[in-house]
Amino acid sequence: MEANTRNTGRLPAAFLTPGSSSFLDFLSEHSPELLPGKRPLPPVQGAIEAPHGTTIVAATFPGGVVLAGDRRATMGNVIAQRDIEKVFPADEYSAVGIAGTAGLAVEMVKLFQLELEHFEKVEGTTLSLEGKANRLSTMIRSNLGMALQGLAVVPLFAGWDVDREKGRIFSYDVTGGRSEERGFAATGSGSVFARGSLKKLFREDLTESQALTLVVQALYDAADDDSATGGPDMARRIYPVVTVITDEGFRRLTEAEASEVARAIHERRLEEPDGPRAALL
Repeated sequence: MEANTRNTGRLPAAFLTPGSSSFLDFLSEHSPELLPGKRPLPPVQGAIEAPHGTTIVAATFPGGVVLAGDRRATMGNVIAQRDIEKVFPADEYSAVGIAGTAGLAVEMVKLFQLELEHFEKVEGTTLSLEGKANRLSTMIRSNLGMALQGLAVVPLFAGWDVDREKGRIFSYDVTGGRSEERGFAATGSGSVFARGSLKKLFREDLTESQALTLVVQALYDAADDDSATGGPDMARRIYPVVTVITDEGFRRLTEAEASEVARAIHERRLEEPDGPRAALL
Protein backbone atom coordinates (compact mmCIF):
# COMPACT_ATOMS: atom_id res chain seq x y z
CA MET A 1 0.00 0.00 0.00
CA GLU A 2 2.87 2.35 0.87
CA ALA A 3 4.55 1.50 -2.44
CA ASN A 4 1.37 2.29 -4.38
CA THR A 5 1.03 5.57 -2.50
CA ARG A 6 4.57 6.56 -3.38
CA ASN A 7 4.10 5.59 -7.04
CA THR A 8 0.85 7.51 -7.51
CA GLY A 9 1.81 10.46 -5.33
CA ARG A 10 -1.55 10.26 -3.54
CA LEU A 11 -2.11 10.61 0.18
CA PRO A 12 -3.16 7.48 2.09
CA ALA A 13 -6.90 7.11 2.62
CA ALA A 14 -6.51 7.90 6.33
CA PHE A 15 -5.58 11.49 5.45
CA LEU A 16 -8.70 11.95 3.33
CA THR A 17 -11.23 10.47 5.75
CA PRO A 18 -13.28 12.99 7.79
CA GLY A 19 -12.70 12.61 11.51
CA SER A 20 -11.71 14.34 14.71
CA SER A 21 -10.09 17.77 14.74
CA SER A 22 -7.57 16.34 17.21
CA PHE A 23 -4.24 15.34 15.71
CA LEU A 24 -3.60 13.26 18.83
CA ASP A 25 -6.74 11.20 18.11
CA PHE A 26 -5.70 10.82 14.47
CA LEU A 27 -2.24 9.58 15.45
CA SER A 28 -3.68 7.24 18.11
CA GLU A 29 -5.92 5.61 15.50
CA HIS A 30 -3.51 5.27 12.59
CA SER A 31 0.02 5.18 14.07
CA PRO A 32 -0.20 4.81 17.86
CA GLU A 33 3.41 3.58 18.06
CA LEU A 34 4.55 7.14 17.25
CA LEU A 35 3.07 8.56 20.47
CA PRO A 36 5.66 9.01 23.25
CA GLY A 37 3.56 7.15 25.84
CA LYS A 38 2.92 4.16 23.55
CA ARG A 39 6.52 3.19 22.90
CA PRO A 40 7.71 0.02 24.62
CA LEU A 41 10.67 0.41 26.95
CA PRO A 42 13.44 -2.19 27.15
CA PRO A 43 13.48 -4.16 30.42
CA VAL A 44 15.66 -2.38 32.97
CA GLN A 45 16.43 -2.80 36.63
CA GLY A 46 16.00 0.24 38.84
CA ALA A 47 15.31 3.81 37.75
CA ILE A 48 16.09 4.92 34.20
CA GLU A 49 18.81 7.57 34.12
CA ALA A 50 17.79 10.40 31.78
CA PRO A 51 18.27 14.17 31.83
CA HIS A 52 15.58 15.97 33.85
CA GLY A 53 14.46 19.56 33.55
CA THR A 54 13.76 21.24 36.84
CA THR A 55 12.17 24.50 37.95
CA ILE A 56 9.47 26.46 36.10
CA VAL A 57 7.68 29.49 37.56
CA ALA A 58 4.80 31.72 36.44
CA ALA A 59 3.05 34.83 37.72
CA THR A 60 0.15 36.93 36.51
CA PHE A 61 -0.11 40.72 36.35
CA PRO A 62 -3.03 42.92 35.26
CA GLY A 63 -1.88 42.92 31.62
CA GLY A 64 -0.95 39.26 31.19
CA VAL A 65 1.21 36.46 32.54
CA VAL A 66 4.94 35.72 32.79
CA LEU A 67 6.41 32.21 32.44
CA ALA A 68 10.08 31.46 33.10
CA GLY A 69 12.46 28.55 33.60
CA ASP A 70 16.02 27.97 34.69
CA ARG A 71 18.55 26.45 32.27
CA ARG A 72 19.88 23.40 34.14
CA ALA A 73 19.18 19.74 33.37
CA THR A 74 20.38 17.06 35.76
CA MET A 75 20.91 13.31 35.54
CA GLY A 76 21.20 11.86 39.02
CA ASN A 77 23.76 13.96 40.86
CA VAL A 78 25.37 15.19 37.63
CA ILE A 79 24.65 18.38 35.68
CA ALA A 80 23.66 16.99 32.27
CA GLN A 81 23.26 20.37 30.54
CA ARG A 82 23.73 23.98 31.63
CA ASP A 83 21.78 25.77 28.92
CA ILE A 84 18.69 23.67 28.21
CA GLU A 85 15.55 25.56 27.20
CA LYS A 86 12.36 24.61 29.06
CA VAL A 87 9.85 27.28 28.04
CA PHE A 88 8.21 27.16 24.60
CA PRO A 89 5.35 28.94 22.84
CA ALA A 90 2.32 26.67 22.38
CA ASP A 91 0.66 29.12 20.00
CA GLU A 92 0.28 32.88 19.64
CA TYR A 93 -1.32 33.38 23.07
CA SER A 94 0.02 30.56 25.26
CA ALA A 95 3.21 28.86 26.39
CA VAL A 96 4.39 25.69 28.13
CA GLY A 97 7.19 25.28 30.66
CA ILE A 98 8.48 21.73 31.09
CA ALA A 99 9.73 19.90 34.18
CA GLY A 100 10.53 16.21 34.27
CA THR A 101 12.20 13.91 31.73
CA ALA A 102 13.62 16.41 29.26
CA GLY A 103 13.51 14.35 26.04
CA LEU A 104 9.91 13.23 26.50
CA ALA A 105 8.85 16.70 27.65
CA VAL A 106 10.25 18.44 24.56
CA GLU A 107 8.60 15.86 22.30
CA MET A 108 5.30 16.35 24.13
CA VAL A 109 5.50 20.12 23.62
CA LYS A 110 6.09 19.68 19.87
CA LEU A 111 3.10 17.34 19.68
CA PHE A 112 1.01 19.84 21.65
CA GLN A 113 1.99 22.65 19.27
CA LEU A 114 0.95 20.46 16.34
CA GLU A 115 -2.31 19.55 18.09
CA LEU A 116 -3.29 23.23 18.43
CA GLU A 117 -2.24 24.04 14.86
CA HIS A 118 -4.17 21.03 13.49
CA PHE A 119 -7.33 22.04 15.37
CA GLU A 120 -7.12 25.58 14.01
CA LYS A 121 -6.71 24.38 10.41
CA VAL A 122 -9.55 21.84 10.61
CA GLU A 123 -12.04 23.95 12.57
CA GLY A 124 -11.08 27.37 11.22
CA THR A 125 -10.85 28.80 14.74
CA THR A 126 -8.63 28.49 17.80
CA LEU A 127 -9.34 26.61 20.99
CA SER A 128 -10.17 28.60 24.09
CA LEU A 129 -7.37 28.80 26.66
CA GLU A 130 -9.24 26.34 28.85
CA GLY A 131 -9.66 24.02 25.87
CA LYS A 132 -5.91 24.11 25.28
CA ALA A 133 -5.29 23.33 28.95
CA ASN A 134 -7.64 20.32 28.68
CA ARG A 135 -5.86 19.03 25.56
CA LEU A 136 -2.54 19.19 27.38
CA SER A 137 -4.09 17.31 30.31
CA THR A 138 -5.09 14.48 27.95
CA MET A 139 -1.56 14.27 26.57
CA ILE A 140 -0.02 14.05 30.05
CA ARG A 141 -2.50 11.33 31.03
CA SER A 142 -1.47 9.29 27.99
CA ASN A 143 2.10 9.32 29.33
CA LEU A 144 1.12 7.74 32.66
CA GLY A 145 2.74 4.39 31.80
CA MET A 146 6.08 6.12 31.24
CA ALA A 147 5.61 8.20 34.40
CA LEU A 148 5.17 5.05 36.49
CA GLN A 149 8.57 3.93 35.20
CA GLY A 150 10.20 7.16 36.31
CA LEU A 151 9.84 9.12 33.07
CA ALA A 152 7.35 11.74 34.21
CA VAL A 153 6.51 15.03 32.51
CA VAL A 154 4.92 17.75 34.67
CA PRO A 155 4.47 21.02 32.73
CA LEU A 156 3.16 24.44 33.62
CA PHE A 157 0.81 26.03 31.08
CA ALA A 158 0.10 29.75 30.90
CA GLY A 159 -1.52 32.10 28.46
CA TRP A 160 -3.67 35.10 27.70
CA ASP A 161 -7.40 34.30 27.82
CA VAL A 162 -8.84 36.25 24.90
CA ASP A 163 -12.41 35.79 26.15
CA ARG A 164 -11.79 36.81 29.78
CA GLU A 165 -9.06 39.31 28.85
CA LYS A 166 -6.57 38.22 31.50
CA GLY A 167 -3.55 35.99 32.03
CA ARG A 168 -4.16 32.49 33.47
CA ILE A 169 -1.94 29.68 34.79
CA PHE A 170 -2.60 25.92 34.86
CA SER A 171 -0.58 23.29 36.73
CA TYR A 172 -0.69 19.50 36.34
CA ASP A 173 0.20 16.29 38.13
CA VAL A 174 1.62 13.14 36.52
CA THR A 175 -1.86 11.65 36.01
CA GLY A 176 -2.99 14.63 33.93
CA GLY A 177 -4.93 16.26 36.75
CA ARG A 178 -5.32 19.97 36.01
CA SER A 179 -5.61 22.88 38.43
CA GLU A 180 -5.90 26.58 37.73
CA GLU A 181 -3.50 28.58 39.88
CA ARG A 182 -4.32 32.04 41.19
CA GLY A 183 -1.60 34.65 40.90
CA PHE A 184 1.47 32.44 40.69
CA ALA A 185 2.68 28.85 40.40
CA ALA A 186 5.82 26.72 40.26
CA THR A 187 6.70 23.15 39.28
CA GLY A 188 9.82 21.02 39.30
CA SER A 189 12.41 20.10 41.92
CA GLY A 190 12.91 23.67 43.13
CA SER A 191 9.20 24.53 43.14
CA VAL A 192 8.86 24.47 46.94
CA PHE A 193 11.49 27.19 47.30
CA ALA A 194 10.31 29.13 44.26
CA ARG A 195 6.71 29.10 45.49
CA GLY A 196 7.82 30.43 48.88
CA SER A 197 9.60 33.29 47.15
CA LEU A 198 6.59 34.03 44.92
CA LYS A 199 4.23 33.97 47.89
CA LYS A 200 6.41 36.47 49.72
CA LEU A 201 6.76 38.94 46.84
CA PHE A 202 3.61 38.61 44.74
CA ARG A 203 1.06 41.46 44.52
CA GLU A 204 -2.10 41.75 42.46
CA ASP A 205 -1.04 45.11 41.01
CA LEU A 206 2.40 44.20 39.64
CA THR A 207 3.58 45.89 36.48
CA GLU A 208 5.00 43.77 33.67
CA SER A 209 8.54 44.79 34.64
CA GLN A 210 7.93 43.87 38.29
CA ALA A 211 6.43 40.51 37.29
CA LEU A 212 9.53 39.75 35.20
CA THR A 213 11.75 40.57 38.17
CA LEU A 214 9.53 38.48 40.46
CA VAL A 215 9.90 35.24 38.48
CA VAL A 216 13.68 35.61 38.18
CA GLN A 217 13.87 36.32 41.93
CA ALA A 218 11.95 33.08 42.50
CA LEU A 219 14.33 31.10 40.29
CA TYR A 220 17.27 32.68 42.12
CA ASP A 221 15.80 31.59 45.48
CA ALA A 222 15.11 28.07 44.15
CA ALA A 223 18.71 27.74 42.92
CA ASP A 224 19.93 28.87 46.34
CA ASP A 225 18.37 25.80 48.03
CA ASP A 226 17.89 23.22 45.28
CA SER A 227 21.02 21.79 43.64
CA ALA A 228 19.06 20.71 40.53
CA THR A 229 18.01 24.31 39.76
CA GLY A 230 20.50 26.57 38.01
CA GLY A 231 20.66 30.24 38.85
CA PRO A 232 21.85 32.94 36.43
CA ASP A 233 25.38 31.98 35.30
CA MET A 234 27.20 35.28 34.91
CA ALA A 235 30.52 33.71 33.91
CA ARG A 236 29.02 31.72 31.02
CA ARG A 237 26.35 34.34 30.27
CA ILE A 238 23.54 31.83 30.71
CA TYR A 239 20.32 33.39 31.95
CA PRO A 240 16.80 32.07 32.59
CA VAL A 241 14.38 31.82 29.68
CA VAL A 242 11.74 34.46 30.47
CA THR A 243 8.57 34.93 28.44
CA VAL A 244 5.58 37.24 28.69
CA ILE A 245 2.12 36.73 27.18
CA THR A 246 -0.29 39.64 26.81
CA ASP A 247 -3.13 40.67 24.52
CA GLU A 248 -0.41 41.30 21.92
CA GLY A 249 0.68 37.65 22.06
CA PHE A 250 3.71 35.64 23.15
CA ARG A 251 7.09 37.32 23.53
CA ARG A 252 10.38 35.93 24.75
CA LEU A 253 12.83 38.33 26.36
CA THR A 254 15.99 38.78 24.35
CA GLU A 255 19.31 37.67 25.80
CA ALA A 256 20.12 41.30 26.58
CA GLU A 257 16.79 41.85 28.37
CA ALA A 258 17.10 38.66 30.43
CA SER A 259 20.69 39.57 31.26
CA GLU A 260 19.64 43.02 32.47
CA VAL A 261 17.00 41.58 34.84
CA ALA A 262 19.34 38.87 36.16
CA ARG A 263 22.27 41.22 36.69
CA ALA A 264 20.12 43.75 38.53
CA ILE A 265 18.97 41.01 40.91
CA HIS A 266 22.54 39.76 41.31
CA GLU A 267 23.75 43.22 42.30
CA ARG A 268 21.01 43.48 44.94
CA ARG A 269 21.90 40.01 46.23
CA LEU A 270 25.45 41.17 46.93
CA GLU A 271 23.92 43.43 49.59
CA GLU A 272 20.98 41.16 50.52
CA PRO A 273 22.06 37.53 49.92
CA ASP A 274 18.68 36.17 50.96
CA GLY A 275 16.81 38.52 48.67
CA PRO A 276 14.12 41.12 49.41
CA ARG A 277 12.02 40.38 52.49
CA ALA A 278 8.91 42.26 51.41
CA ALA A 279 6.97 42.96 48.26
CA LEU A 280 9.38 45.60 47.02
CA LEU A 281 10.68 44.60 43.61
